[in-house]
Amino acid sequence: MADKEPKVGAATSSSPSVTPKSLVTENHVRAALMSDKGAAAQLTAWKVVDFTKKGDNYTCLVTSVEVKYEIDGKSSEVVYVVKINSGKTFGGENMFDLFFEKECKFFLDIAPQINSALREIGHTEINVPKCFHISLEKGKEVIFLEDLRARGYKMADRKQGLDEAHTTLVLRELARLHAASLLLQNKTPDKALGEKYPVLKIGIDYFVNNHDGLLNMIRESATVVQTIMKNVGGYEKVTAWIDTIIPRIADIFSEQLQRGEPKVVCHGDCWINNLLFRYSETGHPEDVMLLDLQVVNYSSPAADLNYLLYTSMTGNVRKPNIEAFLGSYYTTFKNIMEAAGQTVPFSQAQLLKDFRDRNLVGTIFTIMIVPVVLSETEGAVDSSKNDEDLEETFRKATEKALENVDANLLVKSRLLSVFDEMMELGIIP
Repeated sequence: MADKEPKVGAATSSSPSVTPKSLVTENHVRAALMSDKGAAAQLTAWKVVDFTKKGDNYTCLVTSVEVKYEIDGKSSEVVYVVKINSGKTFGGENMFDLFFEKECKFFLDIAPQINSALREIGHTEINVPKCFHISLEKGKEVIFLEDLRARGYKMADRKQGLDEAHTTLVLRELARLHAASLLLQNKTPDKALGEKYPVLKIGIDYFVNNHDGLLNMIRESATVVQTIMKNVGGYEKVTAWIDTIIPRIADIFSEQLQRGEPKVVCHGDCWINNLLFRYSETGHPEDVMLLDLQVVNYSSPAADLNYLLYTSMTGNVRKPNIEAFLGSYYTTFKNIMEAAGQTVPFSQAQLLKDFRDRNLVGTIFTIMIVPVVLSETEGAVDSSKNDEDLEETFRKATEKALENVDANLLVKSRLLSVFDEMMELGIIP
């Protein structure tokens, strides 16, 4: 028998407030263990162990559960990563319940169908964590996922950004997700996936247009970036252009993310913080896992491509490799379609055009994300705090980023590389 340890989980009368530990219950642990190891697995002990740091998570709480169990008298251990609906607000509005529901629906309904489509053509399943248990009990929503650390996956350095090898891995996995969802769509051509799975109709454009707190945050980020560019000097075109987009941000999201065909299942939030990589003994990235499917939606493939390429790498990686990156994506997409005996509904040239047609929203993604995520550690959003509205948390982090910008050459170089590119392309006139 395994040594008994204190079981942490159910809230007690002495609990001053709801905490991550009080929301993870023994029933949840038992359900996850049975799903993972089978009915013969007997739970002997478990405990909640936090492992994330400031800036790792934004919309939900993430912790882990270390589990001891027995099968046929043999003791074993396993660790699960647990995501918990934070119940946080943004600008006084609770939009994160819907974020959490979207991810749950992805694992429950959408991922199994996408994986089935891939297995039918002899391909491996999409690279997302295995899901062992979901509870959607109101106010106590949790998801139990596999602990990818056990398989050697880890985060890349978000300040350094993705290099060519990392980026190519991500693009190929996005292509597999997008193409497999198109195979799924083609099975029921008379009914769009957005109708079959209503959560897919709710993307970032929905949240921007329906939650003033998020819209205000993006506008404030634009103002901060404008101040940075004024301090840099010589970018009067950029500062003037930012004045023109601030009142149009909601419309830009709708126009750029809703139009165009084909539509596919997009990750919706594909940037360096939502990826884990596995490496060879020599340190070369060999595989990638897509995380945090909370903004999964039904949109143009170019939406995911812009999000990734303009938030997660330096300009000297992105700009000279755009066509090669899109070529890697296209080749993988084409291989999936051809394995199913179907044709790709766009050419590589059309993919590049679609990508360029959405560079405007790609630039706004840069404005939203880069200043905060590249700020110093003390400016990172602390996801462990439940008592503060996230709009205020982001405001503090943005202010911190502005305070530190003179010393943070990384923020400047990332912004300048994007703005230089967009002026060259005519996106910024």
